[in-house]
Parts: sequence; structure tokens; C-alpha cells
Amino acid sequence: MRLAVCAEMVFTDLPFPERVRRIHEAGFDVELWDSRSKDIGALKATGAVFSSMTGYISGSLVDPDTADEVVRTAESLIPTALELGVSRLVVHPAELIDGHAARPVYRSTGRMWSTGAKTLERLGRLGEKYGVTFCLENLNTILDHPGIPLARAKDTLALVEAAGHPNAKLMLDLYHAQLGEGNLIELVRTALPYIGEIQVADVPGRCEPGTGEINYSAVARALAEARYQGTVGMEAWASGDSEAALDAFRAAFTVYAEEKS
Repeated sequence: MRLAVCAEMVFTDLPFPERVRRIHEAGFDVELWDSRSKDIGALKATGAVFSSMTGYISGSLVDPDTADEVVRTAESLIPTALELGVSRLVVHPAELIDGHAARPVYRSTGRMWSTGAKTLERLGRLGEKYGVTFCLENLNTILDHPGIPLARAKDTLALVEAAGHPNAKLMLDLYHAQLGEGNLIELVRTALPYIGEIQVADVPGRCEPGTGEINYSAVARALAEARYQGTVGMEAWASGDSEAALDAFRAAFTVYAEEKS
């Protein structure tokens, strides 16, 4: 298993390339969000391994009127992903602008469902063409992302299953899942064949493991028992010192290495 850290949320007082460098020097892979505002050359120069990045610019996966825009903008970002060596591009069930629903919808429909599955399959075919994987991230609608349809983990998992393409996977965010559904260990076990990457943060506060109610050591043990060999990324704010947050994240998943050895 590899551990990654989202550079958007730690060392926030530093320029972005320096954040990436600090994460890399600490032994982690790096996640990033919108790559368009980044100095790609400077990021490459850090020598970091980039785990994932946002994989579209606009449009809604489940909206027939804007689904083509998701695919079009996804393809426009692939050259950046290839330049950075990013293997996973993250998409959401519906468009976000500054973290909020671009067009809030509070009731999902069968048409949204079928559109989402077809669009995700299209993204899978696009990913196959370029050697990348598109990962659909579950979100919580209780606190952070109200108005996003088909956002719960059980919905995003069902969409990935329906798409049925090996280059369309699930970005299983356990912070969002805890807020929306709970039962994280069983969720991980059920979703395992479809997971492209796992993201973690604690609840409440969305800070590093150990600051809230989630028993991440138990989650790590369940991953070990399930023989998960992918990436776990900390998409979390540092509750205080960023280096201490990275240490806490590493410690929470040490049990994984112990179980695998």
C-alpha cells in the first residue's frame, strides 16, 4: 500500500511547489486538485509521485445536458496528468464550483442514474485510451456538498459497477462516507473490487486521523485483512502542525504494514 497526502490542505502557508516537496521528502505520494493554476514544471522538479488530481473542469456526470462537457474537459486535462505521471483523475457525481453544487438538485431520477453510468463508461474508455483511470468520488450532502445527487458511497459504487469498465473506479472517501452513511469497514470490504483509491480524514473537522471519532487503526486492519494494495490518501486539514498531521496519518496506518509483513 502507498500513502499519499493532499497538498491543497497541509503546509498551507508555503508556496504550492514547496508543499509538494515537503510531502515528498516525508515519504508520501501527492494528491492535488485543479492543476490549471499550478506551475507544472515546478511540480515535476520536486521529484514527487503524484497520486491523483481533479479530472474534469465543468459539466455534470449525471446531467444529459452537460455530460458531454465532463468528457470533453476530462480529455483536455489528460496531457497534464501524463506530464505529471498522474494515474488517477477524480470526478464527482455533479459539478462543483468552489466546493458547492453548481446546480443544486435534491432529488435524483432514473435519467440521472442512466446518464451517470453511461458517462462514467465513456470516461473509462477515454482512460483506457491514455492509460489513466477515472475515479468517481463519493461526497456527503449533510455538511459539505448539499445539492449533489447520487453522491453517497452506495450510489457512486453502484454507478461504477454499472459502468463496468476497468478504467472507471471508485475514489472511496471515508470522511464523506462517515458523515453520510457510516459502517466504514463493511463499506470498504464491499467496495474493494471497485476501489481506485481511498481518501481519509477524521470526523468532525476533516482533520488528520486521530482528531475525531473514526477508528482508523481498525480501518487499516480491515484493509490488511482484505489485502488492499492500493493508495490511501489523506485529504484532510492539519489540525495544527502539518508535519505532526503527516506523522499521525502514517501512524494510523502502520498496522497495515505490520499485518502485511
